[in-house]
Amino acid sequence: MEHGYHRKKQPETVRRALLDQAARLAVQEGLSAVTVQAVSDAAGVTKGGFIHHFASKQILIDTVFAELLDAISSDLDHRIAADPEPYGSFTRAYVESAFDLSREAQGGPWAPLWVSMLTDPRLRLLWSEWITVRQTRHQTTDSDLRLLIVRLAADGVWLADLGGISLPHPDQLRLQLLEETQPR
Repeated sequence: MEHGYHRKKQPETVRRALLDQAARLAVQEGLSAVTVQAVSDAAGVTKGGFIHHFASKQILIDTVFAELLDAISSDLDHRIAADPEPYGSFTRAYVESAFDLSREAQGGPWAPLWVSMLTDPRLRLLWSEWITVRQTRHQTTDSDLRLLIVRLAADGVWLADLGGISLPHPDQLRLQLLEETQPR
């Protein structure tokens, strides 16, 4: 009796391919292009293989978004660690990150996921939980109301960029916001 070809199972490789392809589709074609079939095809996996790793498209999207938040957390942590002044270090890192995203083409390569976050309640919840954890973690250094205002202004800069709104004097704006984060 002959046995059919059996490929070696590599669940982590398959899972990673599904995540990478979902992110690629979201970035290149928008979140509506992220379907179970499209992601499965792009990753070279059957729909059954997709469902084995992610019970639904929404769980896959949530996971991609969570990975994006992890990448931002890592970026912020590196910036904070390099900052010699504890007061306002999270806010300075947040401002720099927002302006770095804005320097990339309209919100950077993750713009479709960010736009989706504005309309998708599950992604908004992930964002809300993430920002709450970050604010709580940095409460001793960044709880000043002035620093919150600076972070909200940085969000505004980033959203303006995401919407294609050109802000005059972005470098001066960045410097002014950073100046506001210094201890008084």
